[in-house]
Amino acid sequence: MNILKNISLKPYNTFGINAYAKRFVSVSSLEELKTVLAKEKDVFLLSGGSNILLTNDIDKLVLHINTKGIIVNDTNTNDVFVTAEAGENWHEFVLWCISQNYGGLENLSLIPGKVGTSPIQNIGAYGVEMKDTFHQLTALEISTGKQRIFTKKDCLFGYRNSIFKNELKGKYIITSVTFKLSKKNHTINASYGAIQNVLHHNTHPTIKDVSDAVISIRKSKLPNPEEIGNSGSFFKNPVINFKQFDALQKKYPQIPSYKISSTEIKIPAGWLIEQCGFKGKRFGDAGVHNKQALVLVNYENASGKEILKVADTIKDTVKNKFGIVLEVEVNII
Repeated sequence: MNILKNISLKPYNTFGINAYAKRFVSVSSLEELKTVLAKEKDVFLLSGGSNILLTNDIDKLVLHINTKGIIVNDTNTNDVFVTAEAGENWHEFVLWCISQNYGGLENLSLIPGKVGTSPIQNIGAYGVEMKDTFHQLTALEISTGKQRIFTKKDCLFGYRNSIFKNELKGKYIITSVTFKLSKKNHTINASYGAIQNVLHHNTHPTIKDVSDAVISIRKSKLPNPEEIGNSGSFFKNPVINFKQFDALQKKYPQIPSYKISSTEIKIPAGWLIEQCGFKGKRFGDAGVHNKQALVLVNYENASGKEILKVADTIKDTVKNKFGIVLEVEVNII
């Protein structure tokens, strides 16, 4: 475990931004993590780098979490508790669970990132969120080095949100996450429109069928970060009240929507952005993906500031056209 100096972070963020770390260290065990934190308190955490936009070099010690391991605690019921270390690749972990016939995570296939960052964002896709199968997590308090267990209630999960993005931001390092999954009597979540379209001839899909469908859909819509820099969905889908939606629907009858409660409607941010003419638009090496307007991309050598400028332009245009303020999903550094 060596502390390196002046390291490019381009290989460590899916946007492919060539920002630099003044100092950099990768830890592969809890003991190494504790050793670093015993000497360094002001650190910048970096795991899969899939949900960040680096707009500057990092002067703090960049701490790369690379811990690995999966533990299974079986029960005599239909439940199984699976604990994964924070550095495990999320998609590979999901595929491993499916290979063991553990159900619950299949709709979250092919989401980039690591297991340890999944609770921070409460990642979600195709009708499922991480919190639906979350049991608990273990985290290390940076200031004291003490471990703490967080239950689902403790995490204050919301739409792409948690306590780790708010009150406890930068105060804890998640070291492992435990999920409560099913062993045989799986609940199949295939009602989402895009999944239904893929599985329309399959009346009894398995968890692998759902996973394969999700992978197929994501590959058809979203760019591979290894081929073109991106961080997936850059903006959250906005939630508005019925009164605001009724006014928009009168002006834009074709506006898509998803009812999420008796008072709120979710609008696809990608549709709003596309209606403003940004889909496939390029601004130098920064731009908007040509298949999914919700995804901002780095074509070659865009800086984080250039991508952020595109995002700000989109936000201003959507607000002026629809009266809706888009909220960024990606963490701006």
